[in-house]
Amino acid sequence: MFRFIVRRLLQLIPTLFGLSILLFIWLRRLPGGPETAILGERGTPEMRAAIRRNLGLDEPILVQYGTFIRRMVRLDLGTSTSTKREVTTEFLQRFPGTVELTVMAMIIAIGVGIPLGYLAARRRGRLLDHLSVGGSLIGICIPVFFLAYVLKAIFAENLGWFPSSGRQDPTIEATRITNFFVLDGLMTREWDAAADALWHLVLPGLALASIPLAIIVRITRASVLEVLGEDFVRTAEAKGLTENVVRRRHVLRNAMLPVATSIGLLAGGLLSGAVLTETVFAFSGIGAFVAESISQRDYPVLMGFILIIAVVYVLVNLIVDLSYSLIDPRVRVR
Repeated sequence: MFRFIVRRLLQLIPTLFGLSILLFIWLRRLPGGPETAILGERGTPEMRAAIRRNLGLDEPILVQYGTFIRRMVRLDLGTSTSTKREVTTEFLQRFPGTVELTVMAMIIAIGVGIPLGYLAARRRGRLLDHLSVGGSLIGICIPVFFLAYVLKAIFAENLGWFPSSGRQDPTIEATRITNFFVLDGLMTREWDAAADALWHLVLPGLALASIPLAIIVRITRASVLEVLGEDFVRTAEAKGLTENVVRRRHVLRNAMLPVATSIGLLAGGLLSGAVLTETVFAFSGIGAFVAESISQRDYPVLMGFILIIAVVYVLVNLIVDLSYSLIDPRVRVR
């Protein structure tokens, strides 16, 4: 297992190296160059030359790439052209909101998707199976932003059951430690602040979880059906093992391998997919900030967003790969 972990960690090096090259090329291919992205169309030639000199764009390409790598290692992503603040500072302030929303969406998708997929497989051809398959198709087909508007209109604006915007009620005096509002409320024992922050996550979390939930249901159902037809399951049943033992030790454990892979891919994709959901609910996360930056051509923010999302995506899938050592006995044997 140790060799498996080391091999997965070593595979991060070429992945991050390739990512750095793509980001470096993207910055150099911006319309008019990075100096135009910073100064806009009204920059004078003297100002453009000064920007190029300050950014080291007049140096050899390998020297520029080395400087770019050093800045990325120091998390020096530059200054936002719209807020005039460090991009790293902006992300540290807003990223916790997106993480909370992503975690809420994954909890809903996993907590509902895996049991529903398993029950649909065990009751193949019955009403529950047909409902789960049809519901998953609907969940995949409905755009996230449309579902977000529907949930907001019905449950927030018409019924008033949930808040329609924001991360927390501004009238609540909450102590900020980590900018994770739910976690801060739990750490400071401000239960009303934690509950309110959690309540604000329900509707956007449901909207964001719709597609992952549908995918997890279908993959779990297909995987369980495949495992149920294997010889080792029939052998376990023939030996007289109880249904709970067969389900826990043989069916679910083997069926979770493709599900774990899909969860890793979906979790990374949710971080980038939160842009539309946060915009609909005026959720102060990284997605809404990036949506504003796109309209204002704030390229330093877009570069930082791509970098952070890509790194988090790689790390999440690394964790999923390492979890195979706990699920798949073949990894431990090797």
